[in-house]
Amino acid sequence: MCGIVGVVGKQPVNQPIYDALTILQHRGQDAAGIVTWGDDGLKVRKSNGLVRDVFRHRHMMRLTGNVGIGHIRYPTAGSSKSSEAQPFYVNSPYGICLAHNGNLTNHDALAEMLTQQDRRHLNTGSDSEVLLNVFAHELQKRASGTPTAAQIFDAIDAVHDRCSGGYAVVAMIIGHGIVAFRDPNGIRPIIVGERDTAAGKEYMVASESVALDSLGFRNARDLRPGEAVFIENDGTFHSREYSGKTSHSPCIFEFVYFARPDSIIDNLSVYKARLRMGEQLAGQIVREWPDHDIDVVIPIPDTSRTAAVQVAYHLGVKYREGFIKNRYIGRTFIMPGQAERTKSVRRKLNAIDLEFRNKNVLLVDDSIVRGTTSRQIIKMAREAGARRVFFASAAPPVRHPNVYGIDMPSASELIANGRTVAQIEELIGADRLIYQDLHGLIRSVRHDDSDIVNFDTSCFSGEYVTDDVTADYLRALEESRSDEAKSRKNNKWSSPELAVGEGANGTNKAVNA
Repeated sequence: MCGIVGVVGKQPVNQPIYDALTILQHRGQDAAGIVTWGDDGLKVRKSNGLVRDVFRHRHMMRLTGNVGIGHIRYPTAGSSKSSEAQPFYVNSPYGICLAHNGNLTNHDALAEMLTQQDRRHLNTGSDSEVLLNVFAHELQKRASGTPTAAQIFDAIDAVHDRCSGGYAVVAMIIGHGIVAFRDPNGIRPIIVGERDTAAGKEYMVASESVALDSLGFRNARDLRPGEAVFIENDGTFHSREYSGKTSHSPCIFEFVYFARPDSIIDNLSVYKARLRMGEQLAGQIVREWPDHDIDVVIPIPDTSRTAAVQVAYHLGVKYREGFIKNRYIGRTFIMPGQAERTKSVRRKLNAIDLEFRNKNVLLVDDSIVRGTTSRQIIKMAREAGARRVFFASAAPPVRHPNVYGIDMPSASELIANGRTVAQIEELIGADRLIYQDLHGLIRSVRHDDSDIVNFDTSCFSGEYVTDDVTADYLRALEESRSDEAKSRKNNKWSSPELAVGEGANGTNKAVNA
C-alpha cells in the first residue's frame, strides 16, 4: 500500500506536497519522494525512510516549482531498495514522472511486451515502472507537439485496456501538467480537490481526503472507476471517464485498516464504518456467546479503537485503554519482513497492568493477518495479570492473498489460511476467538446512501474482481512475493540509485535535490 499526491499551484508546491505526504505517512514507511517542475527545470528528492527523514531543509529549498507530485511507499512488489523509491521517470515523450498506489496483476506479461515489442528499458522489478512505460508508450503513439487532453485521455484508455489490477496513479508530464487516473474497478482510492488563492485556483489529487482537508482544499470528489483528470500547468482542468467496462469495487480493507478514520472514501466515512463494525461485532459476540463473562473491552491501538468502543457499549461492559503505544514505532503490518514485525510489537506497545489484573479481558483488533501481533499481545495481556484473554476481530478471517496492492501475497503467511477458527484460537493463545462475518463487515462499510454495490473482499472471500487471478497466478505470486522472496529480491536489485530513474530512449537530465 502506498500514498500519492499531486499539486498544480500558483505558488511553490514543495511544502504542500511534503505536508500531504506526512499526513499520508500511515500508508507507507519504506520510502518517500517528491518531484517538482518550474522555471529551474525538474527537481527531485527521494530515498528510503520516513518523510521527515528523507526531506531536510536543504532538499526542500531545492524543490522549486509550482507543479509537483509525491509518493510514500511500502514494498508490496519489487524490493525495498532506494532505487525503487518513487516517483519514477522516463524522458520520452516529453519527460514523464509517475507515482502509483496498487499492483498490476499482469505485470510479467506487460514487462515482457514492453521490452520485446515496445522496445523500452526497465531498470527495476517494480510494476509502477511498468505502468509508467505503458503510459509513456501509448502517449508517444498518439501525441506530437503539445499533447492535447484528448490525446492524453486516449493514452490512458489504452493503459486501462492493457493493464489489469488495482491502481491509482498521479503523473506529471513535464512542462504540461499533471494527470491522475484510477483503475476501471475503482479498487484503489484517489480523490481530487481545489482551493482558491489570491493568484487563482489550485488543485490537488491524493490517496485520501484527509490530505486535502488538512491543506484547505474543498469540493473534493473521488475519481470514478477508470476516470482520468488532466490539470494543465495554468490550472485548466479536464476530465473524462473510461469508455470501456467499469465496475465500482473499492477495496474494503481500506476501511478496516489502512485509511485514516477521518478520511472519506467514495463518499463513505471511514470513522462511521468502523463504528458500525463495532456494532456488528457486538451482535456477533452476543449470537455466538450469549452468556459471556467479559469484564472489560480493551482495544489494540490505534485502528481498532473506534470499533472497540461500540463493542463495549453494546455488550454493556467497561471500556478501558490497556495498552500505551509508542508513537515512534511504525505500523507493524506494513513493515517489510516478519522478523522486523515481530521485534516491533513489544517496542510499540506496553500494557497497563491495573487494567488486566484478575480480569476476563476482551481484546479487539481490526483484523488478524499473519497472527504475529495477536499472539504477542495476548501473551502480554497474560503477563499483565489477565485471568482469561478473549480476542475479537472486526474483520473476517484473512484466508486469501490480496493481489491489488496490499502486502498479503503469500497464502502460507496468513494464519487463517487452511485453518479453522479453533485452530487459529489455539495458535494465537486466546481463550476464545470471535471473528466478524463478511456480511456484517459489508453492512458496516456500505451506507444507505452509497451507490457502491460490490467491494473487493478478495482477502476474505477469495473472489477477485479481475478475471486473471488464477490458481497458477497465485502460486507464482507466493513464490515471488513472500517475505523470503522479497529478501532475495533486495539483494538482486543492487544497482546505484538513479536521480529520478533513467527511462527509455534518452538520458536523464533531472537535477537531484
